[in-house]
Amino acid sequence: MNTNTAPTAALSSIRILDLTSVVFGPYASQILADYGADVIKIEAPGGDSTRNTGPAFEAGLSAIFLGVNRNKRSIVLDLKQASAREALLTMVDQADVFMHSIRPQKMVRLGLDSDTLRTRNPRLIYAGLHGFGSGGAYDGRPAYDDTIQGLSGVADIVARQTGTPRYLPTIAADKTCGLIAAHAILAALFQRERTGQGQFVEVPMFESMTSYMLVEHFYGRHLVGADQPAGYPRTLTPWRKPYQTADGYVCIMPYTDSHWKSFFVGTGNEAIALDPRFSNIAARTDHIDQLYELLSRIMRERSTCDWLDFCRRVEIPATKINSLDDLEQDPHLKSVNLFVDVRDTEQNAYRYVRSPVRMEGSNIAPTMPPRLGQHTCEILSEAGLSDAQINAMLASKAAMRQPPTAELDTSKKDTHE
Repeated sequence: MNTNTAPTAALSSIRILDLTSVVFGPYASQILADYGADVIKIEAPGGDSTRNTGPAFEAGLSAIFLGVNRNKRSIVLDLKQASAREALLTMVDQADVFMHSIRPQKMVRLGLDSDTLRTRNPRLIYAGLHGFGSGGAYDGRPAYDDTIQGLSGVADIVARQTGTPRYLPTIAADKTCGLIAAHAILAALFQRERTGQGQFVEVPMFESMTSYMLVEHFYGRHLVGADQPAGYPRTLTPWRKPYQTADGYVCIMPYTDSHWKSFFVGTGNEAIALDPRFSNIAARTDHIDQLYELLSRIMRERSTCDWLDFCRRVEIPATKINSLDDLEQDPHLKSVNLFVDVRDTEQNAYRYVRSPVRMEGSNIAPTMPPRLGQHTCEILSEAGLSDAQINAMLASKAAMRQPPTAELDTSKKDTHE
């Protein structure tokens, strides 16, 4: 069993078969592993592509893989072979959740579709993490973060603010949809506790990311027949950005009527505080470009340190900018021990960002992501296969296991590409 799964963990005894890859699915299953689920990562013989994305101490444990695969076990199955599919079906009989990010049509051909698996195990939560919802115009098409950012309006809002369509410089669609998948699976598990029955859960990227984008940006389109545009003006104005000070930048966010009055009065701009264009949130939203342009001009008058002191005194939210490299040394993040170091069997030190969630009764410490096939024999044995069956699968390469440590490629000790 997964030695990281404490008996008191929130998802203790929940077993998840995870056929997802890259980031969308693995991020979702890592969240569930962080809550204590036994996540079994089922990989093809070549392994998840992210095993080779980024710097690494050891081949197969590269940076992107490290970010979304902690606290899991790995088994390698060649699902093109009948014995591997039969072994997987045996594992399904003992599983609580089966999740995949493979096109539904291929899952049908493999005999791993929802109807087939839930007939075997009626309590199974079958989660399909798809690019597009089934039955829709784009059903079955491939999807990646970049294409979903384009379709869901991300590139458009960047163009509205900057004049040039671009993607956000983060895999926003993969990670957002991973969060949605995690909470959908948790909801299905909760419902099963009441009904005793599993169900099919579909998490399509396009619909999920569109829903996320339109929380604020559907805006005037909520008002049917009113001919009002989409797009929340406050976040789309090109003046919404870190503001340049006399010697740097500050992220300042006056929001309430009280914030803005304190800001203008405290900076000697009492007349602006009385301007009806800025007197309440509705008026400020209608004149957001003028307001933020004024703010930008005023911010240049003082140093970063002066502004941070001023905002603390008048209780306006404001912070400095952290670079990516600053985050490990941020005093708050250090004080809550967000970064955790773990050593592998070769004594290489790896740094992880622990789960940000704290649960009084469930605390799962980060463990190393698995090497490819590290737990193959262990998992097959738990599923009830005999030594003879396991050896036959290894001989035919229907299953593969981690090579002995001496055979692992540890030549790439440099952490830079």
